[in-house]
Amino acid sequence: MPSQSARGLFAVLVMPLLFAASCHGGKILVFPLDGSHWINMKVVIEELHARGHSIDVIRASDSWYIKEESPFYTPITIPQDLSLENFFVLHLEKAMKAQREGASWFAHLQLMRKVMTILSQAHAVKCAMLARILDDKSLVQNLFEAKYDLVLTDPAFATGVVLAKYLKLPMVLNVRWITSGDGQSAIAPSPLSYVPVPGSGLTDNMSFTERLKNMLFYSFIVFQERFMVGPSYSAICDKYIEGGCDVVSLIQEADIWLFRSDFVFDFPRPTMPNVVYIGGFQCKPAQPLSPDLEAFVESAGEHGVIIMTLGTLVKALPDDVAEEIASVFAKMPQKVIWRHIGQRPSTLGNNTLIVDWMPQKDLLGHPQTKVFVAHGGTNGVQEAIYYGVPVLGIPLFFDQFDNLLRLQERGAGKILKLADISGHSFERGLNEVLQDSYRHNIQKLSRLHRDQPISPLEHAVFWIEYVMRHKGAAHLRTEAYRMPWYAYHSVDILVTLLAAVMVFLLSTVLMFRCLCCRGKRLSKAKQH
Repeated sequence: MPSQSARGLFAVLVMPLLFAASCHGGKILVFPLDGSHWINMKVVIEELHARGHSIDVIRASDSWYIKEESPFYTPITIPQDLSLENFFVLHLEKAMKAQREGASWFAHLQLMRKVMTILSQAHAVKCAMLARILDDKSLVQNLFEAKYDLVLTDPAFATGVVLAKYLKLPMVLNVRWITSGDGQSAIAPSPLSYVPVPGSGLTDNMSFTERLKNMLFYSFIVFQERFMVGPSYSAICDKYIEGGCDVVSLIQEADIWLFRSDFVFDFPRPTMPNVVYIGGFQCKPAQPLSPDLEAFVESAGEHGVIIMTLGTLVKALPDDVAEEIASVFAKMPQKVIWRHIGQRPSTLGNNTLIVDWMPQKDLLGHPQTKVFVAHGGTNGVQEAIYYGVPVLGIPLFFDQFDNLLRLQERGAGKILKLADISGHSFERGLNEVLQDSYRHNIQKLSRLHRDQPISPLEHAVFWIEYVMRHKGAAHLRTEAYRMPWYAYHSVDILVTLLAAVMVFLLSTVLMFRCLCCRGKRLSKAKQH
């Protein structure tokens, strides 16, 4: 009979192996979106990998963020003819030029038309990539045989949504935007009286004129979906999905929406049971800076540090803007760390450090950082909230103005339009955001954001694994996505009731007319 020590050794060596064997690691197919969206998706992928899940990632051959090799996932590389990065860089350059030159309203309309054209082309490129996948019989067979538990995708481009439908797999969305507009508006009631449409630059407290503007922007989004974006997906659906499909309805079929926002950041609005708010899930405690960067930051003393970056797509601001900004920085008592790629401004001061890249989150989490000069991307704004750093925002395109507006409304940031930047306006804006009230307000938002029972990332992973365990989450979906628009809005009921009332009123009128006519005939008969 084995000794007590032998039994103990057996338990120590064998039991962990038995436990590990009993754990189920799922198989997940990820169809992400490149650029800053990939930064978010990568955070989720790394956490899923750490929990023992196997992950395959579909990537374009010309991807500029999604690497061919990774310890966290297995890539499935698909040829793509045109680089989407070029689409957006071209748009950004035109948008900055139009803003800076103070173009007329007609020029801005022309710019909006070009933006819609660029987005339409980008969706067409992605649909062509999906067609290559579905036309590759060997690849499709491998995807079926892999027996994935679910598809995790970003529906700003809906190619992953269509693929999930084709493979008949449960679907989880890592989402803020869908093919056109805000994701929540596609799934939850969104009264235009107090839910601002993206791009409108409005809050949830609107006057009559602003509500009218909100309605017009909503019409613009509907037009974009129906005529600029929808046709590319309709062609794919008609060819590959039995019975065809509508891409918005496919998006609405998703089991879980991991929504990259929360109500510390966003305005209150109706929501649905399968929407999980994970705003700021990419944030984590700041790590120590490199020795040279730490020395520069600490040398600022009591005045602290200003950091500035305008995102990955912005290589450089217009030269005149860069010169104005550099001259203001040179006069500030703070030290400045500025991510600037381009010609070095001649007005640059000794207090300003120019870098090609910066550890943004670690700098925001440093106690010496006083102000964040940013373009207003979702990631940067949520990181500013998490770390409690007020923002001077210079919105350039897409959702950036709306993101910054939410901070400005709460007294935690200030918007400075590119067209309005001068040495005087930029200096005034910086000094305003350096005031204690801005830091107090952003730190209040930070406390609210952090006061959660579990972290947003843990929340996200729980619901992904929930869908894997239960083969979907159909019980959390409403039937709204199956209903035609007239049934959803009860137009058919209203028309039926209106018709019934009209029939009743007409019948009553006809009856009275008949009675009146009969009475007249009887009266005449008596007179004769």
